[in-house]
Amino acid sequence: MDNNSDKKLGIGLVGLGTYSSGELAPALKETSHCYLAGVVSGAREKREQWKQEHNLKDDNVYSYENFDSIRDNPEIDIVYVVLPNSMHKEFVIRAANAGKHVICEKPMATTISDCQQMMETCQNAGVMLSVGYRLHFDPFNQEMMRLGQNDKLGKINKVIAKNGMDVGNKDQWRLNKEKAGGGPLMDLGVYCIQGAIYTTGSLPIAVNAKFSKKTDPEKFKDVEEGIEWEMDFVEGVVAQCECSYSKELNVLRAETQHGWFELQPAYEYRGLVGNTSEGPMEFPHYRQQARQMDEFAQCVMQRKESRVPGEMGMRDVEILMAIYQSATSGQRVELHLERYEHMIES
Repeated sequence: MDNNSDKKLGIGLVGLGTYSSGELAPALKETSHCYLAGVVSGAREKREQWKQEHNLKDDNVYSYENFDSIRDNPEIDIVYVVLPNSMHKEFVIRAANAGKHVICEKPMATTISDCQQMMETCQNAGVMLSVGYRLHFDPFNQEMMRLGQNDKLGKINKVIAKNGMDVGNKDQWRLNKEKAGGGPLMDLGVYCIQGAIYTTGSLPIAVNAKFSKKTDPEKFKDVEEGIEWEMDFVEGVVAQCECSYSKELNVLRAETQHGWFELQPAYEYRGLVGNTSEGPMEFPHYRQQARQMDEFAQCVMQRKESRVPGEMGMRDVEILMAIYQSATSGQRVELHLERYEHMIES
């Protein structure tokens, strides 16, 4: 692919739910290096609606059944998989086999072996794979990285990372274990894991977890309602984490030798607020997804690895599985993540 800076790459969105309609489609109107070129959906009405609203060509609108013919469409360079977690593997693999670069929403998959197959298929097909970790492109979270990894307020002693919401309707796919792979840990806990790692600039060496008591056993019969866990890092640093589908939580905080710094809210699409013991964080607010997709388009054009590659997604799924193992067994679970050491973003 050429390195023409004027070229825009076409993105095809697979799955036209709330995130695609409310965040990704608007973001693709603000991007400089990519644009909405096509869509894929199992619902004919949605396909027709998106085609009309976004002035898409008939040939760039696909169903799940005819998706593989996307290989013959030169206008779609990147496929963004925005489906329930259990469908990530199938469509990442199908996209790669069609010769398309891929962004996969988080969590990357519901098992480590699925992640491995996704990565291997992309590598064998010669396409790039990135995970939808939008917060790596947000200036407030980038400031958490800078302050923590450079000991700007002294060494970190403790990280607090909590993310929760009222999940709402009991009939949604997020409460179906087969589709989601789990409950709030899979959906919201990924942000806590990510935040603790990029704030400390290191990988956890062990986890200790417990499920929260279910206040609505019928609603949460298939998945956990909440989960609390600690991640141990080297030099005695601890991350205290929690995620929930029944209460509002949204903080990433580091307590250090000489002070503290935090985001609250930390993980939202917009309206993040940062403070430190030395004063507030002042940054412009950007649409995270526009920056995320623009950078991946540039990575594709320049053949440069994404800062949030598939390998990072697999690392986090490995940690998620260890947290579930600990909560289920009641035992501390050791982590052996040395092969991911090169993945700490600074």
